[in-house]
Amino acid sequence: MSQSLASFAKINLFLHITGKRPDGYHDLFSLMTKITLADEMTLTFKVPGVRVFCNHPLVPQDQTNLAHRAATLFFRSCEKQKKNISVPGVAIDIRKHIPVGGGLGGGSSNAAAVLSTLNARCHDPFSQNELIKMGQHLGADVPFFLYGDTALATGMGETLNQVPKLFPIHVVVCDPGIAVSTASVFQNHDLCLTSSGKYTIETASNILSARQDVDIRPYLHNDLEAATFRVYPEVRVARDEIAQLLQRTVLMSGSGGSLFALFSDEKKAGHGYDRLLTHWAGGKKRVFLTALQQK
Repeated sequence: MSQSLASFAKINLFLHITGKRPDGYHDLFSLMTKITLADEMTLTFKVPGVRVFCNHPLVPQDQTNLAHRAATLFFRSCEKQKKNISVPGVAIDIRKHIPVGGGLGGGSSNAAAVLSTLNARCHDPFSQNELIKMGQHLGADVPFFLYGDTALATGMGETLNQVPKLFPIHVVVCDPGIAVSTASVFQNHDLCLTSSGKYTIETASNILSARQDVDIRPYLHNDLEAATFRVYPEVRVARDEIAQLLQRTVLMSGSGGSLFALFSDEKKAGHGYDRLLTHWAGGKKRVFLTALQQK
């Protein structure tokens, strides 16, 4: 018995790094939302153990794969808490569309999809909060995908708060073809040089406390851009090229290197997408026409 599902990407509409923790990890203040770009996943049940297959050469198919780790964690948690389930294992097939190492949370989304699908298949032995706690052991973005809606993420990303609905936005996402190492970016991040001061944090907080739909475009920001640009200067070059071609603000998502531009008008977004597609024809850069996905 198999189940097919979509595993959606995310973008960070703003990302402020607010401090460094004693364990070496960083605290953040970020507005995260899913977009309609998605990986295709098929989970097959009634098989022993956990197996992962993926069509992308850079995605591991062993125990280091986040989807594999998520399934293993789920079954071990069931065993530890003596949950009676009828699913002995799972085979996970992933067809990648989300750029790998692009700051769009593809691996984390896959892991969250595995946790939530296994939980539903086993008649919900765990609550959403329990699944989110599991997700914290897998990666900073996994709790967001389990939360399932646009959210203000704080702490290491595990504290999630509901925000007002954002104005409908169309998104042109650009993959410069560079797999970015999140660890390298954070190692090169200088907390003293970021603009995550009290003013910017309070301004964003006030906006998100509004009761009407929010236009987030004036508040786009990413504290990790400078570090990513130092380690991967090609991402900066791509950002500047896209901004010139589209004549609008271009932001990096997460630790990069995927870049995105926002449009309120679907037709203009389509024209921007076509322009980049034509400009980069035959190269390694990829372009996606997508939109914010909100409940």
